[in-house]
Amino acid sequence: MWGKVVFSGKKWLIRTSESPHREVTQFIGEFSLKLDAKSRISLPAGLLRQLSAEAAGKWVINRGFESCLVLYPSLEWDSMVHELGQLNPYVRENREFLRYFLRGATALEPDSANRLLLPKSLLQYAGIDKDLVLFGHLNRIELWSEQAYHKMLDQEPQDFSALAERVMGGQWNV
Repeated sequence: MWGKVVFSGKKWLIRTSESPHREVTQFIGEFSLKLDAKSRISLPAGLLRQLSAEAAGKWVINRGFESCLVLYPSLEWDSMVHELGQLNPYVRENREFLRYFLRGATALEPDSANRLLLPKSLLQYAGIDKDLVLFGHLNRIELWSEQAYHKMLDQEPQDFSALAERVMGGQWNV
């Protein structure tokens, strides 16, 4: 489901045969937060301003890679799940991936004070107890325990330039 990406002057849009003018959420920024006593967070205004009106209010949280959690606007989650649904269910590896990737996925809606209640099982998976960092990138927000986030940053590749070339080298003609 690849589409043409165009810049409209204010927002990026993706045009596909299924959704001719859907806005694509693009998050940026790092935000330090604390869980309250009931395992809730309030998303920072800086992140909420980046959310399209179409995507506001409904979220899905799930396990991420490297022991973090990933928070998706529900429209982005729905789009990703649609793509995952294209995997052949008769291939064992596909079924295993889907089971592991989708387990723990939980729909979230803000309460009257605009807080999100985070599932305890997911917090345990990510080692989040009180202090956490939200890292917005692309169409998702990663939630890290503050300690794990700083440890991950300290393990920056020795040669980031070489990593960038391996990952992105053939992607664009600049």
